[in-house]
Amino acid sequence: MDTKQRTVLLVNPNTNSNTTAMMTDLAKETLTPRGLRVAGITAAAGPAMIVDPVSLAESEAHVRDAVHGYLSGPDGGSVAAVVVAAIGDPGRARLAEELNVPVVGIGQGSIHAAAHTPDGQLRNFGMATSTPLLVDALGKLVAEHGFPDQFVGVRLTDSEPLVLAADPERQFQELARAVQQSTKVDGAQAVIIAGGPLSATARRLVEATAVEIIEPVPSACRLVIAQLLQD
Repeated sequence: MDTKQRTVLLVNPNTNSNTTAMMTDLAKETLTPRGLRVAGITAAAGPAMIVDPVSLAESEAHVRDAVHGYLSGPDGGSVAAVVVAAIGDPGRARLAEELNVPVVGIGQGSIHAAAHTPDGQLRNFGMATSTPLLVDALGKLVAEHGFPDQFVGVRLTDSEPLVLAADPERQFQELARAVQQSTKVDGAQAVIIAGGPLSATARRLVEATAVEIIEPVPSACRLVIAQLLQD
C-alpha cells in the first residue's frame, strides 16, 4: 500500500480551518499508530459552523465537492478512507455510494460507540450539544443507525453555539451541566458530545468527569480502522 492508499481524508463541513486542524490532530492520535496518515481538508463554502437543518443540508454538496476535488488533485488518487467531520454526517451516504473505500461520519462513529459497552452489550446513551435546531436531525441519525430504543435524547447548553465558540471555558461548563442532566435525569450510561467544533471540549470532559464521554472524531477513526480490517 503506497502513501496515498494509507491516507485517511478528514473533511470538515464547517468552513473554519482552525476546527479542521484541531480535528485532524485528534484523528492522528488514533490513526497514526495504526500506520495511517491523516489529511485534513475544509469545505470551501458554507457556514463556519453548522447550526441548523438548512445549513446541514446545504453542506452536503460542499462536502462532496471538497472530497472529489482532493481526490482529483495532485495529493489525491487513492485514499484508504474518508471521515466526514460534522455530527450530522452531511454527504456521507452519497460519498459511500460514489467511493470504493469506507466513508465514516463522526455522528455515525459516535452513535455506534455510545450504543455499546466495551464488551459489546447495548446500553442507553444521550447527547450533549449547543445546537438546538439540530435536535430532530440528531434523533433521525440515531434511528438511521438502528439505535432509537437506546437513545435517551439530547441535552442542550443554555447559550448559543457561536457564543460558546468564542468562550471555551463557558462552553466547557455548560456542556458539563448538559452531560450531568443526561446521566442523572435521562439515565444515559454514555454521552456523546455532539459537534465537531466541540471536540476540544469533549477531550476536556473526558479528563474531568467520571461519566463515559463519547468523542466523535476518535470514535469515527476507530470505526474506520474496524472497517479497514474487514476488507
